[in-house]
Amino acid sequence: MFNSMNLVASTLMPSGGIPWLSIVTFLPLLGALALMFVPKLQAGVHRNLALVVSILTGIVSLGIFFNFDATVAITEGAAFTYQLQEGPVPWIKSLGIHYSLAIDGISLWLVILTTFLMPIAILSTYSAVKKNVKEYMILLLLLETGMLGALVANDVFLFYIFWEVMLIPMYLIIGVFGGEDRVKAAVKFFIYTMVGSLLMLIALLYVYFKLHAQTGAYSFLLQDMLSVNLTATEQLWLCAAFLLAFAIKVPLFPFHTWLPLAHVQAPTAGSVILAGVLLKMGTYGMIRFAFPMFPGAIKVFAPFLATLAVIGIVYGALVALVQDDIKKLVAYSSLSHLGFCVLGLVAMTPQGLAGGMYIMLAHGIATGGLFLCVGILYERRHTKKIKAFGGVAKSMPVFAAMFMIILFASVGLPGLNGFVGEFLALVGTAKSQFLWFDAPLIFSISEVEGVRTWGFNATDTFPLLVNSDQAGGEFTAYIFAAIATTGVIFAAGYLLWMYRRVMFGPLKLEANKNLKDLNGRELTYLTPIVLMCIFMGVFPQFFLGRMEPSLNQFLVYMKANTDNTKAKISLTDEELEKAKAADPENFKTYREVVMPNVVVAEPVKAGWVQSGKLIDKKGGK
Repeated sequence: MFNSMNLVASTLMPSGGIPWLSIVTFLPLLGALALMFVPKLQAGVHRNLALVVSILTGIVSLGIFFNFDATVAITEGAAFTYQLQEGPVPWIKSLGIHYSLAIDGISLWLVILTTFLMPIAILSTYSAVKKNVKEYMILLLLLETGMLGALVANDVFLFYIFWEVMLIPMYLIIGVFGGEDRVKAAVKFFIYTMVGSLLMLIALLYVYFKLHAQTGAYSFLLQDMLSVNLTATEQLWLCAAFLLAFAIKVPLFPFHTWLPLAHVQAPTAGSVILAGVLLKMGTYGMIRFAFPMFPGAIKVFAPFLATLAVIGIVYGALVALVQDDIKKLVAYSSLSHLGFCVLGLVAMTPQGLAGGMYIMLAHGIATGGLFLCVGILYERRHTKKIKAFGGVAKSMPVFAAMFMIILFASVGLPGLNGFVGEFLALVGTAKSQFLWFDAPLIFSISEVEGVRTWGFNATDTFPLLVNSDQAGGEFTAYIFAAIATTGVIFAAGYLLWMYRRVMFGPLKLEANKNLKDLNGRELTYLTPIVLMCIFMGVFPQFFLGRMEPSLNQFLVYMKANTDNTKAKISLTDEELEKAKAADPENFKTYREVVMPNVVVAEPVKAGWVQSGKLIDKKGGK
């Protein structure tokens, strides 16, 4: 039964300190409740009260930041070390559902990002939304509570509740306040997200009952669910359900078709929050829940996730190149950029994880800023078609300068925030030993009768290199990184080409000659975006330093729980000496080769290491 006294008590941390996480999570909800008592016709009061509540939420979130200790000792053997923990205390005791909030370096900056963007989004609505202002502001504040709750929930069922709470306000924001095809966009968004959510719920309940079968206790706490022993087959099916829900939310190719329509039809504030925070719930869900709960399955799925991410990077960029609608172009750029994020996360390297997390933040700032700029143009011209503009920089020079900085950040220009994450993600991918398929690729150049040929070949044995014209099994990861790098080039193409057509050239259309430059309100909400693009690009360690301890702990946990990551050949000392004498130059490559999903049949008694037979997990040679 619901225990209201325990729920109230849960807001008091064990240390007796301030319950920062509960205050930040539910302050927007209290603001939404307060707005319900304000008369509907007082639109100005609704806007200002919602803005004040969102700013207060941002100020309170600084209490989380200043009380977060990046040097705290990690919990040995655990996936995460939490801070500012509130609870766990029973909420629905008979079902094992707890009110439990906590934060670590992975969720810290996403909470700050959410509270940073919401006041900016609300401020952008002052002239854009003139009808049903009360309902619009209530929906935005409810959405903020859902997003913040999902980021700090430490009980998986509580996370799922907040996950669903996010869905309804965004559905209404698109469906009620969007463009001409708003209903179609809203329904598509709802169906896609709900299908993924239901599959995740089924998988979650399976783990829940499995936990009870193994321990005799019911619990949805994440640390309890991480202790459940699952067979390889169970992990694969359950992980697939979780990954599908999160892949739809990111979205990852080919589950992306709801995104462009939703962005184009959503009002400006809705697009800012959708791109800035809501899409990150998918990548956050992967690293917080899917990866640590099903590490063995992730190891199997990693190459396939990387493949979809790379396809999304290139596909999103190419489709963006041919768009004639500015907002749709930016929407497809999100698909491309978040492909880098997923690629970095599944690479399972320190650089890849850090890059993936940094892309979440940088994309939220830069792409959110691009949608704000598109909204400013739309309010003046009531069109998003590229051909309707041209020479706008002459009429709006201040806007042109700020738009350019935000656009360069999205391109990935060094010195701005977009560069840091994408660079780290690509480096981490190239160094990954988690992205090899069971039969890794070998690149080889050979010469037969004076004719040099080259090719890629799969192998079920160790990739033993015999000359300088070969590249071993790690070449699979290099291919992912190389193809993904083309997305950076394409990004410069579609964004700079769009900017040139919109901002430069002659002022051919009369409607563009008298466009007003940024007013004080618009300067107020664009300036923080521009400054953050620069600050994150120049001082990335300010952000990385607080997330890296948590990411390193997570990486250690994943490596410890993905067995058989190292294939070793076992020989006697005498046999090792014989192998070394036979080929001392290449001997070091025979001693130990890192290759996922492969174990070595022991003992190997062949004298020559390279003649040893390998057995994969299924028992095949």
